[in-house]
Amino acid sequence: MSDVQTALEGLSFEKALAELETIVGHLERGDVPLEESIKIYERGEVLKKHCEALLKQAETKVEKIRTGANGQATGTEPLDVE
Repeated sequence: MSDVQTALEGLSFEKALAELETIVGHLERGDVPLEESIKIYERGEVLKKHCEALLKQAETKVEKIRTGANGQATGTEPLDVE
């Protein structure tokens, strides 16, 4: 695992998003040296992909919720995660 991917396993969506927002803030201010900017940009790309994957999983779970004729949830189906 590269330094850029450090600690992604088990990283919640909220924590990944917060770290990504911090990175964006640093890059927008332009107060980070070039080499460090490249490094944190790469980390930001990894975090973005991680957040997208977590959102896709959540979307799939929501889609799996069964609803009855009245529109109320009647249960769920297992999520097939590959």
